[in-house]
Amino acid sequence: MSRLSRRADTTPAPVRELTVTSADGSRVHVELHGPDDAPAVVLAHGWTCSTRFWAAQVRDLAADHRVVVYDQRGHGRSPEPGPGGYSTHALADDLEAVLRATLAPGQKAVLAGHSMGGMTIMASAGRDAVREHGAAVLLCSTGSSRLTAESLVLPLRAGALRTRLTAAVLGARAPLGPVTGVSKAILKYATMGRGSAPERVDACARIVHACPRRARVAWGQVLAELDLEADVRELRLPTAVIAGTDDRLTPPVHARAIEAALPQSLGLTELTGTGHMTPMEAPEVVTAKLRELVDLYVTVDGAAHAVSEEEVA
Repeated sequence: MSRLSRRADTTPAPVRELTVTSADGSRVHVELHGPDDAPAVVLAHGWTCSTRFWAAQVRDLAADHRVVVYDQRGHGRSPEPGPGGYSTHALADDLEAVLRATLAPGQKAVLAGHSMGGMTIMASAGRDAVREHGAAVLLCSTGSSRLTAESLVLPLRAGALRTRLTAAVLGARAPLGPVTGVSKAILKYATMGRGSAPERVDACARIVHACPRRARVAWGQVLAELDLEADVRELRLPTAVIAGTDDRLTPPVHARAIEAALPQSLGLTELTGTGHMTPMEAPEVVTAKLRELVDLYVTVDGAAHAVSEEEVA
């Protein structure tokens, strides 16, 4: 493996790891990077990914930010969920639990989500913890509804057949198997721009193929029925949106609709030639936007806090 490949999929060792308990008893794996007294950023990854997906952002930001990353339920080191199962309500519960456990009362942070992570933030728009702790939001490569109807993964004419087949793909139970040249080519076609570096394709493939099949299938079924349009209109925080023009999973039509519905939009950035995996395909752009949001909306005084054991329970 080349040096670039290692960097593309290597996150620095966290300052601290926590297990946070969500509303239904589900356990959520959380990592804290960077100084305790630095401005805070909370990162939520997407479907089939893990904390490793944010490796580039963690490497850059942890030098002078408090970076909180966590594994969505059923992904990475977060085990299968409790009775709350798989739903957008559960995603919101988990984010709320993470915010309560890692931020002091009233402490503000920039909240960023990629794909299902962005849906997590939208689903949480009305939650008390988001209103208390959210300073600004970055939504990357995400959608609020009609994911199967608008997806361009299957090269078919838009209509009922393509929508049904896309839903079937999202909920497919077949194992992904090992990472091979063929599997990487399929992943690249479905989720990344044509100019994506081989090392980044390989890093994405290893993250996605590591996702447990049960979580992949269950969340795929949730995404097929997604409708968060009303929640977008309740996201009353300054919000920036990033999308790739070559995104087949959540084409830019979704980003444009979200940006138009946001109460406090900071604008939409469309990245030419970039696919769905924007934080890995264009890490410098995503990281720069996070820094910009922190500089504008988070004060150092509001970020100074060391997490105590009592807050995790």
